[in-house]
Amino acid sequence: MTQGHAVDLHRPKVEFFDLAESTNTDPKGFVRPVETFHVEPWGLYMARTADHPEFHYLESWLIPELSLRASVIHFRPTHPRDQDYYLDIGDFGPSGPHTWTSVDHYLDIVVRRGREALLLDVDELLAAHAAGYLTLPEAQRAIEAATVAVDGIASHGYDFEAWLRSLGITIDWR
Repeated sequence: MTQGHAVDLHRPKVEFFDLAESTNTDPKGFVRPVETFHVEPWGLYMARTADHPEFHYLESWLIPELSLRASVIHFRPTHPRDQDYYLDIGDFGPSGPHTWTSVDHYLDIVVRRGREALLLDVDELLAAHAAGYLTLPEAQRAIEAATVAVDGIASHGYDFEAWLRSLGITIDWR
């Protein structure tokens, strides 16, 4: 949130991933084709094109044990961003034999490799809890997951993937 601006209060954003149909249904209900799904014992990888005005391709790893969705967003040259990874905090995991669900719990972390892990949207989390969109245990889990992630990334020289490797999780991108 920028100082002086109101919080954009909304219910948690929910996404669905259908591995059998190779689709990703975004929070607004748009069904998007997925180029690649890859399942590991600790998570799900998804890669797909995007028709967003600021980026053209999205790669994400859903890591349920860490309450993380780690994304590499391929921005268009006209919309560069100073970030290597964008981490969403929430509930992520299998919801059926060939489906996964993502429920975003407001907190985000922007990782700039070797420099910082910046926690965002604490105001959104607190407003969502106050509005009854998140229970106290859900809000507490989100704060704890974000704290673990920021601490882990910082303790590995702001190298997100090095932190994951220390936990026995090896990810790759396209």
